[in-house]
Amino acid sequence: MNKITVYDTTLRDGMQGIEVSFTLQDKLAISHALDDIGVDYIEGGFPLSNEKEEAFFNQVKKEKFSHAKIVAFGSTRHAGKKAAEDAHIQALLNAETETVVVVGKTWKAHVEKVLRTDTEENLEMIRDSISYLKSRGREVFFDLEHFFDGYRDDPDYALRVLQAGSDAGADCLVMCDTNGGVLPHEVEQFIREIPRDKLAPLGVHFHDDSGVATANSLTGIRSGAIHIQGTINGWGERCGNANLCVVVPNLALKCGYEVNMSRNLEHLTSLSRFVAEKANIIPEKRQPYVGIAAFSHKAGQHADVIAKAPELMEHIDGAKVGNERRILLSELAGKSSVLPKLKKYGKFDRNSKEVLSITKLLKEKENQGYEYEAAEASFDLLVRKHLDRYRPMLELDNYHLESYKTGDTPSKTVGRIFMRIDRRQVMGAGVGIGPVETLDAALRDALLPFYPFIEKISLIDYKVRVLNPQEAAASKVRVFITSTDHKENSWDTVGVSENIVEASWDAIVESFEYYYNTYMDKRRD
Repeated sequence: MNKITVYDTTLRDGMQGIEVSFTLQDKLAISHALDDIGVDYIEGGFPLSNEKEEAFFNQVKKEKFSHAKIVAFGSTRHAGKKAAEDAHIQALLNAETETVVVVGKTWKAHVEKVLRTDTEENLEMIRDSISYLKSRGREVFFDLEHFFDGYRDDPDYALRVLQAGSDAGADCLVMCDTNGGVLPHEVEQFIREIPRDKLAPLGVHFHDDSGVATANSLTGIRSGAIHIQGTINGWGERCGNANLCVVVPNLALKCGYEVNMSRNLEHLTSLSRFVAEKANIIPEKRQPYVGIAAFSHKAGQHADVIAKAPELMEHIDGAKVGNERRILLSELAGKSSVLPKLKKYGKFDRNSKEVLSITKLLKEKENQGYEYEAAEASFDLLVRKHLDRYRPMLELDNYHLESYKTGDTPSKTVGRIFMRIDRRQVMGAGVGIGPVETLDAALRDALLPFYPFIEKISLIDYKVRVLNPQEAAASKVRVFITSTDHKENSWDTVGVSENIVEASWDAIVESFEYYYNTYMDKRRD
């Protein structure tokens, strides 16, 4: 089988996705992470779009990469101009990257209604732009925008666009499903109808608006393309792009293609979460291969099979992509689910009294509204307490919170906490907008002199679920908090109460105590 080239566009197309943004330093750090894992090409962005993109290309040329080539992104020259005089083309050259990508129109409707030129001039724009860049020593990829829509509308013209790019010297012709509307059977049909022996190598670029970007990518490769484009975590315009965290392991592990990233796939999960951290986005838990749910098992029967023959319940060994198996804890859990969680505390079997009592306790707690499958740090503390392996950080005396608002000014909350730490009376104070923020600030104020590691911990997600809405304002709530130490470690805790502040307090304290107990264990070891 042919070797497949992997082209990452997270730093350009990925940044066009909702809520995705990177600083200059983020983009540089992600570039090195992509290089480390073996990505072949990294699209840095459009040099003319803004000052940050220009600064990226100015800085990245000073960086050293072991494998990947940085790519500058741009479009064909304007109608009626010469490539040598066009600002877009000159920006690609000024980026000083070895490789550039040029986007051109394939769909006649776009040529006429968007470019407002004729189809022959569009072909000349493509030929002139690519041949000029080739004459300046660049490797040129030609992205055929709206290729599949254009081919469906007028196959002959789409083939002329392909031929124009190939004749001009393009190193790869990348067929783009810009609207994300093509389906796998069409991808196979269209590519197989193309006279590939007369053209430069083919590549594919799919968006996920129809939910089939991964399927289309695999179909495109199996139909003859040797170059795949996508983004980490599938981010991108509208519904996103083909997800390289899914496409690449499918190609390498399931389809047997040669991919340079294959040698480093055990770092794929780490890369996915690293990029999410840089974007300040909570990683998608249900993402195939790299999500924390990808190798998680909830039902007791499933956990029992995992204990005996995991290959019967998992499509691959999660370690191949750097992920790990998780046995989830819930009202569906049996002893097989609880037992793996106790291994680090000693030798237990299914009939150990500890396993039986913790399984019973788990079901009781979840009947009260707790949910531990999404809060394993809280469950770990529950186990520690039951096994007498728990070290409390503090003993609460009381806390006071007061919220106020005056006129049109923003609301404020002030709070004080009184507690005991190693039998010493301690007070903490905080000011914030809401009670949870203030509670967290006051708690940190009290704990920091005694536990300096508190500075390392950030609360990065906060969720509230009403458990019994029929009780209206007296409903019980469940609060989930996700915390991180910014070293690729994150954990989840839960609190339940009729009072949202108390539920939040429990979750916040357990977040700190989980890290404290884990940290103290490591120091002792």
